Amino acid sequence: MARSSAQVPGDGTSRAADVIVVGAGPAGLLTAGDLAAAGHRVTVVEKRDAGISNLTRSLVVHARTLEQLDARGVGDELAGLGAHAERLGVFRRAVLDPTTLPSRYPYILVVGQSEVERLLERRAREAGATFLYGTEVTGLRQDGTGVEVDVAVWAAGGAQDEPDGSDGSGSGSVAPAGGAAAAPAVTTGTLRASYLVGCDGVRSSVRSALGLPFPGRSVIRSIVLADVRLAEPPSEPFMFNAVDDAFALVADFGDGWYRVGGWNRKRQLPDSEPADLGEVRDFTRRALGSDFGMYGPRWVSRFHSDERQVPRYRVGRVLLAGDAAHVHSPAGGMGMNTGLQDAANLSWKLSAVLHGRAAAELLDSYHRERHPVGKQALRASGAIIRLALARSPALRALRAVGAELLNRVGPLGRRAVRTVSGIGVSYPSPRGSHPLVGKRAPDLALEPAPGRERLYEALREGKFVLVTPAGDAPGPEAADEERVVHVQSAGGSGGQRTRTLLIRPDGYIAWASDAPDAEGLRRALRQWAGATAPRAA
Repeated sequence: MARSSAQVPGDGTSRAADVIVVGAGPAGLLTAGDLAAAGHRVTVVEKRDAGISNLTRSLVVHARTLEQLDARGVGDELAGLGAHAERLGVFRRAVLDPTTLPSRYPYILVVGQSEVERLLERRAREAGATFLYGTEVTGLRQDGTGVEVDVAVWAAGGAQDEPDGSDGSGSGSVAPAGGAAAAPAVTTGTLRASYLVGCDGVRSSVRSALGLPFPGRSVIRSIVLADVRLAEPPSEPFMFNAVDDAFALVADFGDGWYRVGGWNRKRQLPDSEPADLGEVRDFTRRALGSDFGMYGPRWVSRFHSDERQVPRYRVGRVLLAGDAAHVHSPAGGMGMNTGLQDAANLSWKLSAVLHGRAAAELLDSYHRERHPVGKQALRASGAIIRLALARSPALRALRAVGAELLNRVGPLGRRAVRTVSGIGVSYPSPRGSHPLVGKRAPDLALEPAPGRERLYEALREGKFVLVTPAGDAPGPEAADEERVVHVQSAGGSGGQRTRTLLIRPDGYIAWASDAPDAEGLRRALRQWAGATAPRAA
C-alpha cells in the first residue's frame, strides 16, 4: 500500500504550503477539501497508513451535518449509503421524532464514519490536496509569517490503526503513556505553511506541542463496540436503552452489518483486555431483552470515554478542531458531527485571511463561536450518559420522568431533537442586530438558475450568498463575484419575510434586513467577507 501521495523531504529542507492539516479524520478532511477547493495549497499529514479504516466509532450523521455536506455536493450521496432513523427510542420510554426538523434531512442517518471519510477524502483529492500518510508531527514552531513542523515518516505498519476515537469520532479517550514501541522512522524532515490546523484527535500531537492543557475526566470505562450480523434484527434502525447494570445500542448500517455497543457494570476491565462476542451478547440481552441472534463479528473493541475540552481553539497561526479540541461520551452521537461543524466554521474564515480579504483577527471568531458549542456538546452527552448509568433511585426516577416529559410535552421533545441534530445551534450576534443574525439559514427555494434552485446548492461555490426578493434589481454588491453569489428567493415560497439576507459560507446568517439598506449590507460585507482590496495574510 502506498505510504503517501507525496514525499517528505529528508534533507532538512521544508515543503511549502498555505495550510498544513494534521489528521485525516472527518474534521481534517472537510477542512482540507474546503481550503483546496478555494485555491489554497493544502498538505494533509496523517499518522495512519493510507486507506480508510472501518475501525471507527462514529455511526450517526445528524441533520445539520448533512446540510453542511449538501453545501459541498455530497450530502445526498452520503444519505443514500445508510439507514434513515425517523424515530429514536430513548430509555424505552421516550421517542424522539427527527421528522419534525425543518430540514431536507429530517432523520438520523446511520452510516459508518468510514463512508464519511471516503467521500470527504475523494473531494479533497479532487480539489488538489496533498496527502502524507504514515507521517507524524513531532514538533512545531511558529513565527510572524508561518508555522514550521517537524515530521517523521514511519516504516510500513509502524503507525497502528486503533479504534480509539483519535480519528475524529468524538468518543475517544486519553490513553496512558507507554505501550509497544513504534517502528523506527525511515525519513524525517520539516514542512512549512502559513497556518496549521490540528485535527489529530484526542491524542493530538499538535495540542501537545502547543503545551495546551486538556482538562476533564474519564466518565465511563469498559465500553465495548462491535460490528456484527443479526439473524433476528430489530424493527427500528436505531435502539438504545439502559437498565440497572447495563446499557446497549443497536444501529443498522443498512448493508447487513449492525453496530452494537454497550456497557456492563459487573464487567469493568482495562482497555487492554480483549472483548468478545459473548460479552456483547450479554449486555445487549440485559439492556434490550434480546441479542437479536448476533453472529460473525468483523471487529470488537473495548475503550473508555472522557469529557475534555481545550481552553483555546486558536494559538497564533495554529488552530484546533474536532477531537483535538474537545472529546466527550458517545451518547447522542454528537462527536463527529461537532467536529465537522468546527471545520465548516473555520475553513471559510481561514480562506478569507489567506486570500488577503480579511484580517487575521477574523480567526478569533472561530473560538468565540465554536468553543461554547463544544462545551454544550460535553454537557448534553454527559447528561445522557449519567442518566444511563444511574444507580440511585432518585436518578432513575429522574430518568423516567424526563423520558415521559419528552413524550408528553411537544416543545420539549422538539427542542431536544434540534439540540442533538445541530439544527438549533446559533452563534452570538452584535447588539442591535436583526433577530435572524447568527441563526442557521434554511434551505430557501430560489429563482431557478443553472445549479442553483435552492440555497444550499448556491453555497457549493464556497462564497457568501446574497439573497434578495424575486424581481429586485441587484445592487452593486452583487457584482462582487469573487466574494458573493447573488440569488433571488423564489416568489411566494418559503414564507421569507426579510427583504435581504447575507448568508455566510457555512450556512449561517451574517446580516438581514426587512427594508432596503445598502449601507448596512456594505458594512456586513466588510465585516465578514473582508475588504475588496487584498491585504497581507
